[in-house]
Amino acid sequence: MLNALAVGTYVRPHRHKDKHKGEGFVILRGKLALLIFDDAGEVDSERSRILSAEAGCLGMDIPPGVWHSLIALEDSVIYEVKGQPGGGYVQELDKDFAPWSPEEGAREADEYHRLLHQAALALNVT
Repeated sequence: MLNALAVGTYVRPHRHKDKHKGEGFVILRGKLALLIFDDAGEVDSERSRILSAEAGCLGMDIPPGVWHSLIALEDSVIYEVKGQPGGGYVQELDKDFAPWSPEEGAREADEYHRLLHQAALALNVT
């Protein structure tokens, strides 16, 4: 599927627990940070990546069970591929949201997104 993310889009950290639900991204336009988290909700800067042509990283595979989120550093478009068990994609069963992250639309989400954006910018300078 194609996903478009504008700067300021909050993608709640989540994982896909089922062994068939890894996912991959290829960036088609823009610049994104793919943030990887540990189980406590800390950004793992060693595994997180900037996705863009200029960064030299055009895509990434995320294994099942890995907490992750995307931060749009520029308006971006990605091609996303998701593995699915027999029966195919079921939106209600697709994601396991991180309990340490605010829900999309919650008052706390704006501040949390700002913190994630700062973590993404720190990746960009290393």
